[in-house]
Amino acid sequence: MTVVGPFGLSVRDQALEADVQTGLAAVESGLLDATKSEVPFITEAAQHLVRAGGKRFRPLLVMLAAQFGDPDAPGIVPSAVVVELTHLATLYHDDVMDEAEVRRGVPSANARWGNSLAVLTGDFLFARASHILADLGPEAVRIQAEAFERLVTGQILETAGPRDGRDPVEHYLDVLRGKTGSLVAVSCRFGAMMSGADERVTDVLTQYGERLGVAFQLADDVLDIASDSHESGKTPGTDLREGIATLPVLRLQEQASAHGRPEDVELVELLAGDLTDDTRHAEALARLRVHSALEQARRDTVRYAQEARAMLAALPECTARAALEELCDAVVHRAG
Repeated sequence: MTVVGPFGLSVRDQALEADVQTGLAAVESGLLDATKSEVPFITEAAQHLVRAGGKRFRPLLVMLAAQFGDPDAPGIVPSAVVVELTHLATLYHDDVMDEAEVRRGVPSANARWGNSLAVLTGDFLFARASHILADLGPEAVRIQAEAFERLVTGQILETAGPRDGRDPVEHYLDVLRGKTGSLVAVSCRFGAMMSGADERVTDVLTQYGERLGVAFQLADDVLDIASDSHESGKTPGTDLREGIATLPVLRLQEQASAHGRPEDVELVELLAGDLTDDTRHAEALARLRVHSALEQARRDTVRYAQEARAMLAALPECTARAALEELCDAVVHRAG
């Protein structure tokens, strides 16, 4: 049994393992090629997060989805490079918006070079992704454009917040479907589509990807509260410090509103205050780590992972399906 991909995914079939490893190695080479520039500084900045590593979650999904058709089809590796470049570009922009100092265990691009250069480097990555995408045909361009629109819409909705009368939890889950689920869904769709898989199979894998993407982000929400920086690769409680209400905070607010327990109301008020102060931030993080709202957010993560797994029942039993099922289990394990 060999470990590949994110979360220590175990691939139990040697042929599948070889295909996945070969594909991911080609993606890694493609990422380095795509981030080279005639200007050495641009190369350094564009490769900053590529060389820092990462789970390569989306390319892995491309490779696994391609197993339902011809895994050696020529569009598979380029489409995996496209989705990972797009993801990396959003990380540069997210870190500017969040004023994050650490990403993947290294200083963020904005911390190292400033906000303007970080934003422009993200734009450079988007441009390179578009260049590769143009060679994959108009349908691929359309799919990526729709996903990118959903991604940006999700980010805008997160920034704007829920409209009056909208359930904040449902609003947040809608945000995640766009901001994270859309690109994960496209990863599965590209893998299946580029491999020539049946249209019904492609649709199932796309729906699986969106649900898995939401579960993946919810697991990140839990990790932001529950983990240390060594485990997550970023500063714990970054979202708390920036006043971003992720699912554990939303579940806390929901409980405080429903039951009015003084300790819950007090914690909500603490979280709504100035958490740029290290002492207040540490207190808020410690109290949220032991609150039932964090466990409720874990249960939400499990629910979305189970929904993703259930989608796979419509596919034929095979080693690729088993690996996709194990990814659902791995996301749940990651959330604790």
